[in-house]
Parts: sequence; C-alpha cells; structure tokens
Amino acid sequence: MTTAAAGSPRTYQVRTYGCQMNVHDSERISGLLEDAGYVRAAEADEQPDVVVFNTCAVRENADNRLYGNLGHLRPVKAKHPGMQIAVGGCLAQKDRGDIVRKAPWVDVVFGTHNIGSLPALLDRARHNAAAEVEILESLEVFPSTLPTRRESTYAGWVSISVGCNNTCTFCIVPSLRGKEKDRRPGDILSEVRALVDSGVLEVTLLGQNVNSYGVEFGDRYAFGKLLRACGDIDGLERVRFTSPHPKDFTDDVIAAMAETPNVCHSLHMPLQSGSDDVLRAMRRSYRSERYLGIIEKVRAAMPDAAITTDIIVGFPGETEADFVRTLDVVREARFSSAFTFQYSKRPGTPAATMDGQLPKQVVQERYERLIACVEEITWAENKKLVGETVEVLVAVGEGRKDERTGRMSGRARDGRLVHFATGDLAGRIRPGDIVHTTVTYAAPHHLNADGAPLAHRRTRAGDAAEAGQVPRTPGVLLGLPTIGAPAVPPAPVGGCAAH
Repeated sequence: MTTAAAGSPRTYQVRTYGCQMNVHDSERISGLLEDAGYVRAAEADEQPDVVVFNTCAVRENADNRLYGNLGHLRPVKAKHPGMQIAVGGCLAQKDRGDIVRKAPWVDVVFGTHNIGSLPALLDRARHNAAAEVEILESLEVFPSTLPTRRESTYAGWVSISVGCNNTCTFCIVPSLRGKEKDRRPGDILSEVRALVDSGVLEVTLLGQNVNSYGVEFGDRYAFGKLLRACGDIDGLERVRFTSPHPKDFTDDVIAAMAETPNVCHSLHMPLQSGSDDVLRAMRRSYRSERYLGIIEKVRAAMPDAAITTDIIVGFPGETEADFVRTLDVVREARFSSAFTFQYSKRPGTPAATMDGQLPKQVVQERYERLIACVEEITWAENKKLVGETVEVLVAVGEGRKDERTGRMSGRARDGRLVHFATGDLAGRIRPGDIVHTTVTYAAPHHLNADGAPLAHRRTRAGDAAEAGQVPRTPGVLLGLPTIGAPAVPPAPVGGCAAH
C-alpha cells in the first residue's frame, strides 16, 4: 500500500542538517530520487511518501535532534501506510543499526559512502516490508557521478575532493567520511562549465581541506592552478572556496586569489584556538604566529579581503590564559565574522577521553566573552563600509525581515550579507540578478543599503528564477575507480568543514 494516489508518482522531502557540504549531498539525494521517478513534495506537505534525513554528527545534540524529529514522524507514518523514512549522512554512518533499534519505524539507513544506493534501498524496503541498513566502509561511487537537483539558479557547490587526511583530536568526521580523494581538474572544470551554461553565476569549490587538493596526484600547487583555471570560464562571475587548512596554505593560492578577477576576496580560515598549547592538544599542525602570518599576507595582496573563521571554546585543558590568547588573536586578525562553538564531546574522538574536561559554566562564560569580542570587531569592520558601493548578488531566503521592511537581500563579493532597498525597481529585481548599491548602515552581522540602487543588471540566473527553473546536472563521469579506500564528501563550515 502506498500513500501516493494510484498512478501518481511518489513524493519526497529531504531534510538537511549540517554544513554546505551536507546541503550539496542533499542536492545529489534529490537528483537521485527524481531520476528514479519521485517528485519533490511542497514544503507545506506534512505527509510526503518519503522523508530523507541527511544528518550531521559534529555537534553533541545531533543525536537528540534526529531522534526527536523521528519521534514526531512516527504518528504521521502510522496514519499513512506506505510512507517511508530514510536516514543518511554522518550520524547514520556512526550509529548504523542502532537507528533502527531506537526508531524501528525507520525504513532505510544508508551511509556516507553509498548515497547512490538510496532509491534501490527504498524499493527493497517497500518490497520486503522490512528495514534496510546498508553502511559501506569505503566510497562506492564518487558523489559527483550522481545526478544533482540544484537548489539555486545563481549559485552552485562543486566538490573538488572528499575526505580528510588530518587527525584533529576533536573531529569525528574523518572516521565517518574516510581519507581524502581528489577529483581530476578537468572533471571539476567540466562540472563548473555545466553550471555556468545553465545560468549559474557563482560557484563554491568544496573540500574538507581544499589546500591539500592535489595530494592524490602529486601536485601541491594544484589548488592555486584550479582557481586560475576557473578565471578562464566565460560567464563565471564569482568563485569561492571552503575550507582551507592553515597548515597547507601556500603563497601561490594567495597570488591566485589576488590575480584572478572572478575569485572573490573572501577567505574562510578556521583558527579553532589562539593558544599554541591548545592547538597542539587539538593536533592542529600550525601555531598562532603562522596563522596570523597568513592573514597578513592575504591582506597585503588584497586589502579588501573579508576573512572569516571557526573558533572552539572550552577544549579540554584550556586555561584562562589560553582563552585570553584566543581573544588576543581575534583582535589582531580582525575577522569579518566567526562561527563560534562550545567544545562538544564526541564519542570516538581522542579529545573525548582527555583529562581536563571543563565545567559547562566555565565554557559558557568564556563563550559569551568570545561572542562579545567578535561582535565588537565585526561591527567595527562593517562600519568601515558605510558610504561604500557594493555589488550584490540577489539571493533567496537571506533576509528574514525583507517582506516586512520592503527590502531584498544578497551577498556582496566579499561574502557580507546586504539588505537593500529596491526603490523604483521594486518587482523588477529577481534572485540571481546583480545590484550595485551604497551601504548606509552597518550591524555586526549585516549591512543595510537604504537608498535606491545605483544599478541593476538582469542575468540569465534571474531569468531562470523568474521562470521557476533550477539547474540539473546529470553527474560528471570521473577518471577514478568507483570503489576505493574510504572517502568523504566534505564537511560543515563551523562544524566538520571547519578544518
């Protein structure tokens, strides 16, 4: 029995937790399901035929969040025979059969290495009327060979590698996603060109550690070369990347950023701690002097660069002096924004069993001081832009108050969020269009531009948004084996991508 009307296609929803990399994995899940004949359910639909949870295991509350949401779906499924629930991603890779034991109404559990198996697992579970759990220990198919239903007409994610060879003591992701595996440059550029041909203006290159890209085929300068090659793609207006690792950051990448016009002057560089002792305990193979030296070089080459970061507070053994050193580095680095986290103990990581686990109240107090310090700096940095003209790529969903304020929102080239007034152009500016406007007000986390736009350029991405189209890429064949050592789709900024 099925919840879909006789003869009508089954509907699906994908619910994503985590980072940009998880969002990109979910685009592939959607593409697979649509290739298999499923139709995306409306967001308001409370009873789609299939609900897929694409999970993250980085934060301590990830388990509670998943099982809470599964609990809410249990009575819905009971009232709609034939409905199926699938759980994938990092938490599925970690918990495996425990998910079905704790939530026996789940139909399918699949891991990080076999996204492509999902349609077959759903069919098998429905046919056998029993849960299907399939967790592979190594990558079955490189994710970019899978069809993709892109979520944006104007911006796209492109994986350049999967996996991570680092051994940070706080991070569970490498054990769930595997060793680094690199795509060939030609395959990456083919996917970028396919996106641009469909109207996409901005591409973000994704990797757990983009600076180590090329390790698999023996070229330590491969990432800088890839950035320069993106500069030769007609119609590609913005290139971003995440996340680099300070230990692998080389001067040629800075030069490529500065000398390639479509590479944005924005850099997400995880710090994690300003204390060398804590960095050593985290097994981060750089020290604060090296980190600040990179930032100094970036700003020398690109004075307008906006630099963002990740910081963990309360790592085991962190002293007050260690924490103060983190504040010192934050003040010296002058970040435009920071993803800040209280240390979260994850079973299976070396840090989980370290001595010196800190009391919650100590971590909370330091966290609040860090937030105050970061916001003081980001606000001051944003105020410097008042009166400046910015180029904004108009986005969807960036401004929660836009309807009430009559504004639209998007991202400047440096990645800052801009809420802007539309003036006489109200109703004519579409997501994906380009607007030039003048900043009139700065807040710690955004800029406002309340005057009329200085210029508006209609784009093919805007045309696609107006027509209700989203890019679909069929999967890019790679010169790589389909079976191999454990490998990883990238990780979350502010979470697993924060390397």
